Amino acid sequence: MKVSDILRLKGNALFTITPDEPLADAVNIMADKDIGSLVVMEHGDLVGMLTFREVILAVVGNGGSVGSTQVRKAMDDHPVTCTLETDLDEIRRIMLDRHARYMPVMDKRMLMGVVSFYDVAKAVVDSQNFENKMLKAYIRDWPAEEEDEKNS
Repeated sequence: MKVSDILRLKGNALFTITPDEPLADAVNIMADKDIGSLVVMEHGDLVGMLTFREVILAVVGNGGSVGSTQVRKAMDDHPVTCTLETDLDEIRRIMLDRHARYMPVMDKRMLMGVVSFYDVAKAVVDSQNFENKMLKAYIRDWPAEEEDEKNS
């Protein structure tokens, strides 16, 4: 399974913000849309990623409030990215190694979507459930076929 498969199932809703917007606006968007991340775009280019982790660090660093902090000051300005062709196992490894909960998906310089750790975990579970059903169906059918051959 590839990242393109995850995005196809997930849909293409994508939420972005610019680096010069107030962090308070970003927090409101994240709360309103019930999302854990925003992709930070400037002049059509990916320049960062803002997740609840960066928001919490900014709030703590600002004495417990968002204040007048801009997104630029809080965002991760070197987010790890992947492509549509990145394999599911590779995404899992990268996310675990980098402690990344959200990963922008790029096609050259174009943002195609974002995959979350939840999306990856769901894809793994769905894939395993499908494989499990196929194996159980095979095992269930196998003895019946063998019995038919013995009775012939």
